[in-house]
Amino acid sequence: MKFQVKKKERKSVDYPHEEYEIAKTFAKRVYQEFGQFVKAIVLFGSTVKKTKAQDIDILIVLDDLSIDFTEDVVQTYRVIIQKIMADTDPKRLHIQTMKFTSFWEYVRVGDPVAVNILRYGLALIDTGFFDPMQALLDEGRIRPSEESIATYFAMAPASVHRAKQHMLSAGVDLYWAVIDSAHAALMRHGAVPPSPDHVADIMEQTLIKEKKVSRKSASIMREFYGLFKDITSRRRRDLSGKEYDSYKKKAEEFVKEMEKIVKKK
Repeated sequence: MKFQVKKKERKSVDYPHEEYEIAKTFAKRVYQEFGQFVKAIVLFGSTVKKTKAQDIDILIVLDDLSIDFTEDVVQTYRVIIQKIMADTDPKRLHIQTMKFTSFWEYVRVGDPVAVNILRYGLALIDTGFFDPMQALLDEGRIRPSEESIATYFAMAPASVHRAKQHMLSAGVDLYWAVIDSAHAALMRHGAVPPSPDHVADIMEQTLIKEKKVSRKSASIMREFYGLFKDITSRRRRDLSGKEYDSYKKKAEEFVKEMEKIVKKK
């Protein structure tokens, strides 16, 4: 008596033909080259989501449980992968490589990146673990752990802090745009570049006195020098988007005005 087994099937998806064929060709060559060293080759990203794709994102999962990852093995792997990419489609292929133990750890804790790869990924090569993991995800058996939740939330305040620092750095960049253009204009006029705290004074004694630039240019220079000192001395700890937009507009107008002096010969 023959035992009938019915396999569960995932919902089929139509993938962009050209991108799929390129990915399949790449995966076939990689598997021919490395064999069981490869645990899975997965197509993911915009191609499988059927959004307009330029890149073809592929994840290669390597077997680090039975293969010793020596430096020679890693270097040889990189060289061969680069050659296969170059022969297939070097402009569009984007390859990421991960050890099996690392991928499993990400899945175990419900890491959002790993979960999305499972949710949308298409296994081009699978030695028997990726499809079952996808089925477990479909059945709701892969869930974020407390550890994963805590880890991801812990990154949020740090990201907010970095965003504030980026705004302050952008303010400093605007200061350098102003001071550098002022120095260039003064040098074009024949003045020796003064220290930053005296630039506005020298502008008033030369360029403004001779009516080559507007009187407000000195005020803008002093304003930016004050901003720079406040940020670098940490008297100022944040810069709002509205404030940045205002400073950016002033810096652009200032640079444009100095440009007229610099380009006049």
